[in-house]
Amino acid sequence: MATKKKEVLFEFPNPMDNDCLIGHKNTLKTFMDAWDDRENHPIHPVWMLCGPRGIGKATLAYKIAKQVYGNVGDFFIIDLAHNLDDRGNLKPDAKMISVNTVRNMIDRMQMSSMSGQWRVILIDAVDELTVAAENAILKLLEEPPQQTLFLLVTHQLSNVLPTVRSRARVEKMHPLTTSELRELCVKFMPDTEISSEILKLSNGSFGKIANLKATGGDIVYEELLNVLQNKHSNASDMMDVAEKIAISPALYGIVLDAIAYLNLADIYPSANQAISDINRLNLKPDITIFKIINEIKKCL
Repeated sequence: MATKKKEVLFEFPNPMDNDCLIGHKNTLKTFMDAWDDRENHPIHPVWMLCGPRGIGKATLAYKIAKQVYGNVGDFFIIDLAHNLDDRGNLKPDAKMISVNTVRNMIDRMQMSSMSGQWRVILIDAVDELTVAAENAILKLLEEPPQQTLFLLVTHQLSNVLPTVRSRARVEKMHPLTTSELRELCVKFMPDTEISSEILKLSNGSFGKIANLKATGGDIVYEELLNVLQNKHSNASDMMDVAEKIAISPALYGIVLDAIAYLNLADIYPSANQAISDINRLNLKPDITIFKIINEIKKCL
């Protein structure tokens, strides 16, 4: 039986409401310079913000969006929170963003075409679009509407259709520095001790620190290493820790962290692909993670 999810002790603002952007000043400046000079040099209509999860890509995207669109009716958001099913009903608990969500946005966008203001379409994230949804977006990108800016948040560039990538200006955003991470921890988790080990484990992602602390993932990671390094651990032990990791997608990455920690670079690509396939192929996360842990164990 899977362990109950640990109660979340922290509340973090939605990227839409978060005015605290720490880091990525160069990326913001690059866009603002292009935006301010758009009368002389037309701005590229499609900007792809690419980088690891939890570094502030969506926060930056919303900050840019607020500089561009004319009014609320000119801002269109495609994400899991606004996901629609076949009947047009909200289905925010889905694992992938449906083509219905994209089609609904296109219909609403066409109704706003007479406003005369700049419109923004923000997708968070392209990785979470179904194939049909991504193809629907591609049709828009092939002939972008006038005065429309696309902001595409992307966690893994290799997961994006090459035809979509080729139509975007790709801005590669880097992991946060240790000082930037500490600044965010002080702001959003002022009463929580953040060890150097957690900072190292985060790989420059504040989102990962937040998820580890909120879900008890730092403790689960220690359990994972103990199971892997204990020669007496068995399949039951591995399944127990796999179920704890499977509770939250935010924890899947600690399996990859363990692979890196144990210097098993050869199995990293296949493990990374298996974790990506959990959502894309609707795999059972506990079984998939168990198989990865078992493979790690065989290599030790």
